[in-house]
Amino acid sequence: MLPQAFKKQLAPVLQDGFVLKRAVFQKCLELYPIAEWNVLSQKVNKLNRFNKKNDEFIRRFNAGLKPVEVDGSGRILISKDLHAFAKTKKEVVVNAAINVLEIWDKELYEKAIDEAALDFAELAEEVMGNQNDVPDGLS
Repeated sequence: MLPQAFKKQLAPVLQDGFVLKRAVFQKCLELYPIAEWNVLSQKVNKLNRFNKKNDEFIRRFNAGLKPVEVDGSGRILISKDLHAFAKTKKEVVVNAAINVLEIWDKELYEKAIDEAALDFAELAEEVMGNQNDVPDGLS
């Protein structure tokens, strides 16, 4: 079941549906609003399928992909294969990751966050430290 706060924020896109898929780098699931999925799909569809690595990437990227809808109670149905991939048990965490929602097993999420906390300052500096997109030079 989606948390009420997410359901309110997603109200404009609820009727369009979502795509649920395996995450690329983590043992979690990603829930894309259809509009976001279409943008990502256009990028993936530009890959040349006659390149073996591209073909393999496309196959793996789309593995287990499921179109889903949110019912009136704010629930989504997660297939057994996706549950198995994410190792979800009784408690899950829904994490907002900019344009996609991540669905995690609670224990795996907490472990990933704890492990990432050790390197977060260095990661933040590496990823964002050289960014200066503000016209006045301040960030």
